[in-house]
Parts: sequence; C-alpha cells; structure tokens
Amino acid sequence: MSDQKVAFITGASSGIGAGIARKLSQAGYAVAIAARRLDKLEALSDEIASAGGKALAVELDVTSEEANAAAVQKTLRELGRLDVVVANAGLMPLSDIDALKTDEWRRMIDVNVQGVLNTTAAALPTLMAQKSGHIVLMSSIAGRKVFKGLSVYCASKHAVAAFADGLRMEVAPKYNIRVTCVQPGAVASELYDHITDPNYRQQMDELAQQMTFLQPEDIGDAVAYAVQAPPHLDMAEMFVLPTQQGW
Repeated sequence: MSDQKVAFITGASSGIGAGIARKLSQAGYAVAIAARRLDKLEALSDEIASAGGKALAVELDVTSEEANAAAVQKTLRELGRLDVVVANAGLMPLSDIDALKTDEWRRMIDVNVQGVLNTTAAALPTLMAQKSGHIVLMSSIAGRKVFKGLSVYCASKHAVAAFADGLRMEVAPKYNIRVTCVQPGAVASELYDHITDPNYRQQMDELAQQMTFLQPEDIGDAVAYAVQAPPHLDMAEMFVLPTQQGW
C-alpha cells in the first residue's frame, strides 16, 4: 500500500469539487477526481500534476450504483488505497413548485440524494475492512433552512444532512470511520447554471452583486481541516457562510 493518502471526490469537474481536489492535493493527498465531464477532469488533473500533485481522472455518473462501484475499484487499483471520500456531486435548478418542473425534481433527487447514497455504499466496504477512513457529505445551508424556489433542493439537502448524522452514529464507533457534513452558504460555482427559471437566475446574479460569495477553495480549506483533524476528533458538521450572508 502506498504511503500517500488518497481522496476520492465526486462532482470534481468544477466548482466546490474542483476546489476540494486542489486543496487536498496541496495537503499531500493523491486525488481521484470523478464526474461526467472527462475533458474537464483531465484539465484539472494536468493542473494538479503541474503543481506537483497526483490526480486520477475518473468518468462517473453518480446516479449509477454500478458506476460508483467501478470508480472506487479503479481508484484502489490505480492509486493503491482509499482514505477520504467526498460525495459532492449536486444540482440546484431553482423553480416554484407550481411550475411543476418534475423532471428537474427527479434529477435533483437522483443526483443529490441517491448519488450520495451510491457513492457511500461503493466506498464503505473498503473503509469498513480497514477500520479507518473519512466520509465527507456535501449538504448546504439549504439542508438547515428552507427557501422559496428551492423546496425540492432543500428537501434533498436536508436528506443528506440527516443521512450524514445517522451514518456518523453508526460507522464512527463501530469502524473508526469519521463522517463530516459540510453545509456551505453562497459559493461562486457552476451550480447556478442549472437554473432554467429566468427570474430566479436573475435573483442569483443580483445576489452575487450584493455580497462576496465564498470561493470553491474556501470549502476546500474547510474539508482539508476536517480530514486532517486529530484521529480522536470528528468534525461532524461545518456550516460555512460568507461573512456578509445574513440569512
């Protein structure tokens, strides 16, 4: 087994996932970066390698249970171990409930909830067998509060927060696996590109003019802190907001 610790990160082709990959690489981890857009993963992999890090690009659709299992196996085969799993892939297409954009609802549940469950299930057998590891699940301020236009997104992120706490209670004492639920506020990312409702898209653009959003690397710093904490300490929840975000 390699001495270099390995982190597996979903939704790593842009935004928060890419920021986490950069920061964990800087912290000394080899990173398996997983997402659907292989071209963007390869560009990030080259960037990390040019900075002296080690990255493996893994094409992955988190909604497929089989694809998650294959991605974890590829990581183990090519990087030699698995220490940290970051289930970060997510979508946020805002709309009012009465717009009945049920295709968007379904996609959010598939990616934001089932995707997290699939990634966790794929990684757990390895972490359980070695009786060590750290699972980081990406929730949101929307996993703590509810906002109009984000009802289904909030439901999905509340589900992630609930699952994370239950997972921690079950696997931490039994298998020495730490679990962290990260709950960011406003972060500059491609998440807003999923918004098809023009009014809500305009609101997000206006919000970005009113406050300094967090950068993806800010969330990367938070994750790096959590996974490098002393072994006896589990940073169970991290609620990370822009200083100017008063809601």
